Amino acid sequence: MTERTPEIAAAPRPVRRSLGAALIAASLLAGCSLIPAYERPAAPIPQTFGADQPAAAPDLPAAAEALPDWQRYFPDPALHALVEAALANNRDMRIALARIEEARALAGVARADRFPTLAAQADGSRTRTPADLSSTGSARTSSRYDANLGVTAFELDFWGRVAALSDAARAQYLASDEAARSFRVGLIGDVVGAWYQLAALAEQSQLADDTLKTREDSLDLIRKRYDAGLASDLDVLAAESLVETVRAQSADLKRQRAQTENALRLLTGMAVPVPAAPAASNLPALAELAPGLPSDVLLRRPDVRAAEQRLIASNANIGAARAAFFPRIALTGEFGTASGALSGLFGSGSAAWLFQPVLSLPLFDAGRNQANLEVAQARKVQAVADYEKSVQQAFREVADALAARATYRDQLAAQEANLRAQQARLERVKARERAGISSYLEVLDASRDAFSAQQTVVTTRLQLQSARIALYKALGGGV
Repeated sequence: MTERTPEIAAAPRPVRRSLGAALIAASLLAGCSLIPAYERPAAPIPQTFGADQPAAAPDLPAAAEALPDWQRYFPDPALHALVEAALANNRDMRIALARIEEARALAGVARADRFPTLAAQADGSRTRTPADLSSTGSARTSSRYDANLGVTAFELDFWGRVAALSDAARAQYLASDEAARSFRVGLIGDVVGAWYQLAALAEQSQLADDTLKTREDSLDLIRKRYDAGLASDLDVLAAESLVETVRAQSADLKRQRAQTENALRLLTGMAVPVPAAPAASNLPALAELAPGLPSDVLLRRPDVRAAEQRLIASNANIGAARAAFFPRIALTGEFGTASGALSGLFGSGSAAWLFQPVLSLPLFDAGRNQANLEVAQARKVQAVADYEKSVQQAFREVADALAARATYRDQLAAQEANLRAQQARLERVKARERAGISSYLEVLDASRDAFSAQQTVVTTRLQLQSARIALYKALGGGV
């Protein structure tokens, strides 16, 4: 025997209207928030740079927007190709961008929880009940078919719990975006720094090769003079020592060049070949920064903004933890048709509805909600400290770069003056040696000092350029 057993009563029209009105009211009532009012912590740094800095400290832009973009600040076309390759192909950059997309998607998921989810569902079933289990004493086969449109477990967000979680997810997304910007600035700086280091090594290698050839020629001359009885064995040994010293330095510089090229290949994702770097003294000069900068411009650095967004997220999570102490109301509502036969599913009188509000109030949870609130509050304390540390670190990086730029300028000027003095000394010692006034050992000594001064000038010039690159990165970069 087959029976039609629809189990959901048909809904009269007033009830349907009431169901719709309840769902609309649910959306409008959501919004009472327990999130603490957010206030940006005061930056624990001096108001301006320059109080304890060298005279060059005020030489900074008035705002972050005043920073030139990286193409104008680093004008070398060969360097542009490397930086663009790194931005497009660096694997860490790809990971950072993927994390942005992940955080954006998670923020979308959290935001979707603030709205009802409307879903359509259709299902059917046939059930046979044996005679010994049937209330009629006869075997029974029943059928049921449903087609519904409804909302399942939509939370009325009276206390702002869902909104707080959505705000926290959005802040985490923004933090990921700022973190990627910070990584981008760092990546540009790393590529530029490696390029300038490669150029300095190229110049130092050329100096070493030229010096090695000169000293080998001198060694041949000393050996001939020794064979003629015009030089001592000490002169020969000293010349041989200088030749081998420069040969060792040349090998060391070649190794450093190869390693720096490998580092550039890794930074650029091995997408482009590393061009031969010109001598560092032939690279285009870096752009200068306009004067005048208050320390609050550091608040615009991507890493500082990322720390602030994490603080905002932790602040929102406190609101969600507080809301857990209050009642939670969830609505489930369906409207559709039900029938014991598929042919009668959309027939007259088959309308069916369901309205199921659920109220849950925490009575005893062994301190779980209180512990979650304390966790959220502790994480906010950590986030505040992390934000303040980020600001202080940014201030230190700028102050260090300012001090380095100012002192390396003076140091480079002194090293260049020393180089000129050593070269003049070498020429005079050579003239005295040709006149028979000085020994060849004095020439070798002066030659060694002149070569050392040349290498030091190149190194100091690289340090000055590195300080300028570090300053650009410390200010957040023009990206």
